[in-house]
Amino acid sequence: MAIEIFLKNEHCEWIDVVAPTAEDLKFIHERYSINHLLLEDTIDANHLPKFEKVDEVMFYLMRENTELERTNLSSISDVSTKLGVFIFEKTIITIHRMKNRSIQETKVEAEKKAEAIRKEDIALLLGMKVLKSYDSEGSHLLDVLDKMEDQIFLKNAHDSNQIRRLYKIKRKAGLNTRILNISTSWVEKFSLLNLIDSEIVDLKDKHKDVIADFDHLNSQVTNLISMFIALSDQKANQVMKLLAIFSVYFLPITFIAGVYGMNFDFMPELHLKHGYFYVLGLMLTIEITIFIYMRRKKW
Repeated sequence: MAIEIFLKNEHCEWIDVVAPTAEDLKFIHERYSINHLLLEDTIDANHLPKFEKVDEVMFYLMRENTELERTNLSSISDVSTKLGVFIFEKTIITIHRMKNRSIQETKVEAEKKAEAIRKEDIALLLGMKVLKSYDSEGSHLLDVLDKMEDQIFLKNAHDSNQIRRLYKIKRKAGLNTRILNISTSWVEKFSLLNLIDSEIVDLKDKHKDVIADFDHLNSQVTNLISMFIALSDQKANQVMKLLAIFSVYFLPITFIAGVYGMNFDFMPELHLKHGYFYVLGLMLTIEITIFIYMRRKKW
């Protein structure tokens, strides 16, 4: 069975369950009388964060940011992994699908004060570690965004791969923002635990900080996408402007060449002794006139 007792003292018992099977959940249900519907929520890969209380069992379903790089960013499970926390009597049970950094770090800190730590303290440590995982992701995405901004504006890199990378960052930031906004439900319910007010305030402040960071990231990437598209449009407009200038210069002389290139038997100008030079002079005069006109208009 994937069940392990991480810590046990006179105040509490911490039981950790990794990648539980149906038999594991059945055992926990029978052993600790935890509602089976709550246990099923812990194995639903895309379940949203929440808080629920059934009888004396308080259930905190958190989502920790994952460092795994996925090409498909379509759901919250692509950027995060679940962590279910059950608190009742003197027991705290954590259930998760994969090994979490927050679990390992909390275990190390809990072992340092193993004799005095309570279930509420473990839950608070887990909550802070989960929120801090978004700090790392937010900082990483901002660094990537800064480098891309330098490439776009300073190195004039406007290739199509840039817009794909920007879209990927936008998807990541959007999914993380959604998770953090919904996480308000379990963050607020930490007030039900036997914790001092300052500890709860610290947790709520950390939650607000990471939301603010991702809101800033969302606005930054949206602005950068808009600027990238504007610069691409400007580059296309410059090409069109150049083509239009060539057209203005060559259209009149092309018209003249077309007229005198027609195969009619009677075209008096064709028999003029200096007709060729007259036409060249006319073309040159037209080109000079167009050039002067465009310079005066500052085109």
